[in-house]
Amino acid sequence: MARALILVLDSVGIGAAEDAGHYGDAGSDTLGHVAAWYVQRGPGLHLPNLATLGLAKAAEASTGRLPPGLAATGAIAGRYGYGVETSRGKDTPSGHWEIAGVPVDTDWGYFPDTRPCFPPDLIEALVRRCGLTGILGDCHASGTTIIAELGEEHVRTGKPIVYTSADSVMQIAAHEQAFGLDRLYAVCAVARELCDPLGIGRVIARPFVGSAAVDFVRTGNRRDYSVVPPAPTILELAGKAGRTVISIGKIGDIFAHVGTGEVLKASGNMALFDRMLEGFAKLPDGGLLMANFIDFDSLYGHRRDPKGYGQALKDFDRRLPELTTRLAPGDLVVITADHGCDPTFAGSEHTREHVPILAFGPGQPTGPIGRRDSLADIAATVARHLGIPAPGAGAPF
Repeated sequence: MARALILVLDSVGIGAAEDAGHYGDAGSDTLGHVAAWYVQRGPGLHLPNLATLGLAKAAEASTGRLPPGLAATGAIAGRYGYGVETSRGKDTPSGHWEIAGVPVDTDWGYFPDTRPCFPPDLIEALVRRCGLTGILGDCHASGTTIIAELGEEHVRTGKPIVYTSADSVMQIAAHEQAFGLDRLYAVCAVARELCDPLGIGRVIARPFVGSAAVDFVRTGNRRDYSVVPPAPTILELAGKAGRTVISIGKIGDIFAHVGTGEVLKASGNMALFDRMLEGFAKLPDGGLLMANFIDFDSLYGHRRDPKGYGQALKDFDRRLPELTTRLAPGDLVVITADHGCDPTFAGSEHTREHVPILAFGPGQPTGPIGRRDSLADIAATVARHLGIPAPGAGAPF
């Protein structure tokens, strides 16, 4: 029997999708633009391990051009291609659910880019049910910016900071000590219930610490309150087939803890890599592990920091041999992404892009798999590899 790992490099897109213009994202290319930024400023962005797995070739298949400085120097050691998201959103749940075999074919609800942005009856109910004196924010905002702007007032008044973005999301920020972490989670649980009739994909608890605006910083105690996927995912199907399922990082939250098995959390990509290795070490034959590496998106994509984005890619690439040397014959690893978040692009939101699909392991075939018309092809391939029922969408490669 074999094992399978799905590693999601959150937001590492490889070129604008055909419908990117409908989202205002024509011309976006997360990996290509980060690589170009590094070439313009020095020796370039070198990712030898990812290149050997076919990352640059996948990007070339997507865009028609190799990202500068990323070409592999030897033979490709895996299968490579690119995936096209069919879900209508470019948010985290849509991408992850489709990777897991469940594309989102309905529209999410969104909050308008106005002040205030939330329906008054929603906020009134949240304030009443949670015993609040009111809220701050009530607008579209960058999380780090709004905490710097309103964090001191929040600590003084006890009013949580409530904001949204272009995604289908309500985000609630509060100070871990002044407001209380458990209280923040309780407020978010109520908000999740209130957002259900509006079709909002996620409510996110955004705790932070610090004594003043100059040193407020968000912590690793973020928690996402997602709606339940509309159909069984590869994670749920693996569990129902009696297989061990291990989820790393925010995978449990993204799938509303349905079928996500044992959840191992950490703060930061390198700590998540450690937990991934920990989970893999105890993954038995027939088991499935799914991991999300969040820093690319949350720390560097949204904050439009190409230097940090590239360094995060280099850090991940440097540690890849720690995984590959632990693989046994029959193991399958798929590295992919859920959307783009081009740090050189306008604004601070996700970008509608193709994503890489790199599949490898001892004894696995090598070569191109071309364009995959749905990210659900990943789940279909993993299901076939593990010998379990596949979700309804997708075709194995």
